[in-house]
Amino acid sequence: MNISRRSLLLAGGSLAAAATLAACGSNNPLASGTPSEAKPSGATSPNASAPAGGGDVTLQQWYHEYGEAGVKEAVEKYAAAYTAAKVEVKWTPGDYGSILAAQLLTTDVPDVFEVEQGGSLDMIRSGQLADLTDIMAPVKDQFNPAVMKRFTFEDKVHGIPQTIDMQLLYYRPSLLQKAGVEPPKTFADLVKVADAVKSADIGGFFAGNDGGLGVLGTILIWASGNEQLTEDRSAVAFLNDNFYNALTAYRDFYKSAGLLQAASAEWYDGAAFVNGETAMQWGGLWSLPDIQKAWGDDVGVLPFPAIGAGGRPAVPFGAFGACVAAKGKNVDASKEFVKWLWIDQDEDQVDFSNSYGTHIPAKTALVAKADKLAAGPGKDAADFVSNHGFANDIMWSGAMGDAYNAAVSNVIKDGKDPKAEFAAFEATAKTELAKLAG
Repeated sequence: MNISRRSLLLAGGSLAAAATLAACGSNNPLASGTPSEAKPSGATSPNASAPAGGGDVTLQQWYHEYGEAGVKEAVEKYAAAYTAAKVEVKWTPGDYGSILAAQLLTTDVPDVFEVEQGGSLDMIRSGQLADLTDIMAPVKDQFNPAVMKRFTFEDKVHGIPQTIDMQLLYYRPSLLQKAGVEPPKTFADLVKVADAVKSADIGGFFAGNDGGLGVLGTILIWASGNEQLTEDRSAVAFLNDNFYNALTAYRDFYKSAGLLQAASAEWYDGAAFVNGETAMQWGGLWSLPDIQKAWGDDVGVLPFPAIGAGGRPAVPFGAFGACVAAKGKNVDASKEFVKWLWIDQDEDQVDFSNSYGTHIPAKTALVAKADKLAAGPGKDAADFVSNHGFANDIMWSGAMGDAYNAAVSNVIKDGKDPKAEFAAFEATAKTELAKLAG
């Protein structure tokens, strides 16, 4: 599990600004260690591999530190197989986002680097990312459509999706059957099921030691049938009765005995479900191997259920994208390399998603080739992203996320009026969106 990795799936605030939720890899959320200082890309580093491949051009490729064993060796192997240039892989522990941002402000930028959701608005607007639309246009329909929607801004693509992570609801079918209830299809069902399966020994539903507010807050927008922003991104699009009713419905659940509010680990760990502390848990796909090891076939998965009359199922996803520095010394050669690796090399793309933890290949046709996703909960999870996947809008800024989270907390924890609380949020959002409109 890795801090940079966790920020990718943050549902309640800015994907680029916070690093407190969602993860993959090991079960230690701080496994990546402490942030380190950014080094010039040419500096000697114990984390940089020896040059690989061939050709007269040398490219430097940056990755954040993945929590799963074997990823570093795998990406070095991919780079070594490239013959049109030499590729140096730089493995970057610590606060990858901050380190990368600092390096991109220097004159010695990495040629190729991964970025959450294919690039931030700031990176795009400041001209830091090369336009990859020309190499993506012929193959765009091969990639998961929900991911490509998030990777496209003003009809341009600046990153190639590498692999997909997601959140979902785990449940124990045997416990639901014993309680005489069916897997929940709506939020009202979820409340009933949680109350039915809870006992003195096991909780009904767990989504974090904050009662699920951090990870589920933004999901209430999508699950109530809304979008974050209007189509022209000039205003928020969810301040209506369906959303307000979703907030009050979760507030009622927050106070109920069916919601487990304290467990041995956080929601992203999976330990509470593995240890039998809860019959249902909101978690990450990365926990599936440990969960199946513990419970075998007694595992089911679901999207977050529709909430209210206008609702729909929802799952948040995240995908790192391979980007090219627009101000790099070898832009054309870098574009050829990322095309070769993340568009042409299907075998390596499956290996990257399937061999180190459980992730979803970004190309839809490759999902069936990942054996962990071929059947059962893994296959269901992969389908959820295509059918019910959502990600924070590129203009959902950190300031908007903070204001939103505060309003959600005031409504659910403190019992305040939703319309009054979100009137203040709307003012903040209006200011932020006007600022970001450029």
